Amino acid sequence: MHSDSICTLAIIPPSNSLIETPNRHLPTHQSTSFFRHPGAEMIDLDDAIDKLRKCQHLPEHDIKCLCDIVRSILMEESNVQPVASPVTVCGDIHGQLWDMIEMFRVGGQPGETNYVLMGDFVDRGHFSLETFSLLLTYKARYPDRITLLRGNHESRSITQVYGFYDECHRKYGNANVWKACCNVFDCLNLAAIIDSTILCVHGGLSPEIRTLDQIRVLSRAQEIPHAGAFCDLMWSDPDDIVGGNWSVSPRGAGWLFGAKIAQEFNHANAIGLIARAHQLVQEGYKYMFAPEDNLVTVWSAPNYCYRCGNVASVMCVDAGGAVNKQTSFKLFTAVPNQTRVPTDKAGTSQYFL
Repeated sequence: MHSDSICTLAIIPPSNSLIETPNRHLPTHQSTSFFRHPGAEMIDLDDAIDKLRKCQHLPEHDIKCLCDIVRSILMEESNVQPVASPVTVCGDIHGQLWDMIEMFRVGGQPGETNYVLMGDFVDRGHFSLETFSLLLTYKARYPDRITLLRGNHESRSITQVYGFYDECHRKYGNANVWKACCNVFDCLNLAAIIDSTILCVHGGLSPEIRTLDQIRVLSRAQEIPHAGAFCDLMWSDPDDIVGGNWSVSPRGAGWLFGAKIAQEFNHANAIGLIARAHQLVQEGYKYMFAPEDNLVTVWSAPNYCYRCGNVASVMCVDAGGAVNKQTSFKLFTAVPNQTRVPTDKAGTSQYFL
């Protein structure tokens, strides 16, 4: 299929006849299990989900069309996407497909449970392609029930270093799918706000951002810049800095920010909690900046890089619970090796830190 072909969605009404909506998702965000693109067969999203959950990657033309469909959905969403509780919040996944499937078993299946996933879907794990494809398929199938935030690894430059580019090239023999996925990266939400009181973002805060409105007006349809507000949202980390202010980050991008910065930002925006990912936490989650505990790191890749031995978690926000920071955590461990596709089928990863 030519890369600029127009994809269309179709729903199956009770009569089983087809209704097509050209070049955009359904205006009411109705979930639909089928989509069609010119010159190809009807694609069943539920069937695609089943295949991807078995670690079977989809044909190239299907993935490229799926990327087009999801981009059209994302482009109608906000930089700071509003989300209502109840909702489950997830941290980094990094291509650990089987552990993500376990995460959904523990946290609730998409379509039945609302999700905010805070980025870093790809790189380092063996199955970044299938992981991101499955998330795209869930987004197309249940557009109002899953929110996908951008992480620092949803980037052309980073994925060429840490594995996703090479994986796509190995599995398809070219870079076309990688390019299509990168175009989706450019449309991912920068943040989500749960019940107006819990801010979800991949990395952290920026000295250039004091209000949520300043995030809302950023131009997100681009590669992550090397510096500035957009970059900081992806790369910054909280730290127990003396004085609680800003400090230079050892990552070489973003900033370290302390308790004073988090407290001032939360107060200015009437936020009770910042939820973020981006850093490995051996216990699966970690609150910071006592006694307020107004920031939490959520990590959702168990036994990270297949060797770190950590547990993982998802954060559950009950209906109406965001206002009083009434959250709970479900912990899970990596699935046993015998339940995975043998890693020699995926190739040995060269991208672990």
